Amino acid sequence: MPDSTIAVAMSGGVDSSVVAGLLRRDGHEIVGLTMQLWNQRRLPALAPSQPTGRCCSLDDVYDARGVAQHLGIPYYVVNFEDAFEQQVVKPFIGEYLAGRTPIPCTLCNNFIKFDRFIEMAEGVGAERIATGHYARLDWNPDSGRWEMRRSVDRAKDQTYFLFGLTQPQLARTLFPLGGFEKAQVRELARELGIPTAEKPDSQEICFVPNGDYAAFIDAYFAEQGITPSETRGKLVTAGGRVVGEHSGVHHFTVGQRRGLGVAAGEPLYVIATEPATRRVVIGRNDDLLRAKMRVHGVNWISIAPPSAPLRAEVKIRNKHAAAAATITPVDAARVEVRFDQAQRAITPGQGAVFYSAGLVLGGGWIE
Repeated sequence: MPDSTIAVAMSGGVDSSVVAGLLRRDGHEIVGLTMQLWNQRRLPALAPSQPTGRCCSLDDVYDARGVAQHLGIPYYVVNFEDAFEQQVVKPFIGEYLAGRTPIPCTLCNNFIKFDRFIEMAEGVGAERIATGHYARLDWNPDSGRWEMRRSVDRAKDQTYFLFGLTQPQLARTLFPLGGFEKAQVRELARELGIPTAEKPDSQEICFVPNGDYAAFIDAYFAEQGITPSETRGKLVTAGGRVVGEHSGVHHFTVGQRRGLGVAAGEPLYVIATEPATRRVVIGRNDDLLRAKMRVHGVNWISIAPPSAPLRAEVKIRNKHAAAAATITPVDAARVEVRFDQAQRAITPGQGAVFYSAGLVLGGGWIE
């Protein structure tokens, strides 16, 4: 295949299918690659009777192959199950047991989709890759950097999950959908005759079929023959008063209200988890408000690492409205973020992504 070949990450959904169709229509040599990440037959007790809304399922592979046949392009399925388990699933479990709330999709982007996938693309002669992510990329000749911007469709914007991408990775990546609204993508799918034009978007994490993270961890340990450490502990108030018991800190995340099992005259929420003492701290909504946080593992994308404080808008979870803050460097990989107004449920393990007028400055992990 020629050096100009583009490898399209085909998930079987409408977005990646349209990417393949657009590039094919524009005359590019393309090859479709689907990443097999997780054996859906594992942990069968967790599978719903009628699984829907999952990404990377066997049905998705079938759909991706059908789209490739429709477009008349070469197509391969590549097995990344071992790497996915080591670099996404196990860290996901470890973070939950450590009292943090991880983002497996970001780990997958960092270590699989834009790392192993680029290597695999080279194997089929592709110099660049393209994905169905809603994000925009531009080259800034003045700074000598690739700049990432939020997508035109803010409701579909996926830059929150892409903060770990490096300049070398961005230099070889295309995001063809960043300038489209989702409705336009659906219409393009119809125009291109894409078989998945009306397919619903996936919602669930591929390896947690029913959305119950704690049940997944328990089932995974049982499959592996691992006897977990004692996880039961006390539910306590912010003042230290014991008000109940729980079966494990991995059943809880900061901001959670349901499933506390405590009767009170007002709503109560998880405000902290303490794996070392096996305590889950609960309190009122106001107890969830914090004005500052530390962020580690920071990756600067569109700007060089700053040496002085800078102003930005910061998102602390995907659906969070970015809030104005001052970011102060602590060292090469850590910053302190001070919000103008206290934010609710700042959660260790989640991502913090920094924006400036739609430009993605960078991001890292909340301590």
